Amino acid sequence: MPKSHLLTATESVSRLDKFLAKQLPSLTRSYVKILIDDGMVMVNEREAKPSQKLKAGDVVHVTEPDAAPIDVKPQEIPLDIVYEDDHLIVINKPAGLTVHPGPGHPDSTLVNAILAHCPDLGAINGDIRPGIVHRLDKDTSGIIVVAKNQRAQQSLSQQFKDRSIEKMYLALATGRMKRDEGTIAAALGRDPRNRKKISALVGGRPSITAFKVLQRFKEATLIEVMPKTGRTHQIRAHMAALAHPLVGDALYGGGTKVLQRQFLHAARLTFTHPGTGERMTFEAKLPEDLEKTLAEFS
Repeated sequence: MPKSHLLTATESVSRLDKFLAKQLPSLTRSYVKILIDDGMVMVNEREAKPSQKLKAGDVVHVTEPDAAPIDVKPQEIPLDIVYEDDHLIVINKPAGLTVHPGPGHPDSTLVNAILAHCPDLGAINGDIRPGIVHRLDKDTSGIIVVAKNQRAQQSLSQQFKDRSIEKMYLALATGRMKRDEGTIAAALGRDPRNRKKISALVGGRPSITAFKVLQRFKEATLIEVMPKTGRTHQIRAHMAALAHPLVGDALYGGGTKVLQRQFLHAARLTFTHPGTGERMTFEAKLPEDLEKTLAEFS
């Protein structure tokens, strides 16, 4: 069962992560950062950042999931490799494959597969997701880039932080969207009534998603989606906030018998190569299940 910690700052503290490392010595700094990034740490009932400064009286609520194994084992899992060199590997991730170990999926993840393909990857850092600089939800397919050394990890992580990496997803939204294009700028945070969901919340993290309609059908709309920030479930939550949840996304109200996962595919990723400085773009076409779903709505 997940553990819950309710802490109160008795004096001003420079940083949230340092406060938690001191108050919860059983947790490593890297694991504390994972919890914060995943929205499992709330300060005065609002999501926080690792560098947030605390004041005396601030209430910190930490939800600690069941512990995932620290010693991640290599596993021979087939990978659809789009590109690879000494610095990075670009993969077309299938739906159903979790990116890194966590509660409920301790192995058989993308990290396990990559460790088998690149045995030296584990030397990058000591946490449970070596080389991972961004994520795709388990049931989201498409392009993901993984760093193969410390230099690449730092460079790619910084590019995501600076928002210089360009991401384009293909998504099928329920209903006929009226606007041809637009930008969604609703702040997002973990839903206090359902911790599995992300919702538009006052005090949530700033989140920006641009979209462009490609084709309208009778009961759905095919769109290009360009997230400018990288929040958990961002596209899924933003489309639900527009009352156009993604087709197949049962968690956000778009469930259908036609598709058993959300219609969301990371179709294109553009970034600057950490070694050469070259601007590179990688693409992945829609997988078969999404092509079939599209035909059903056409």
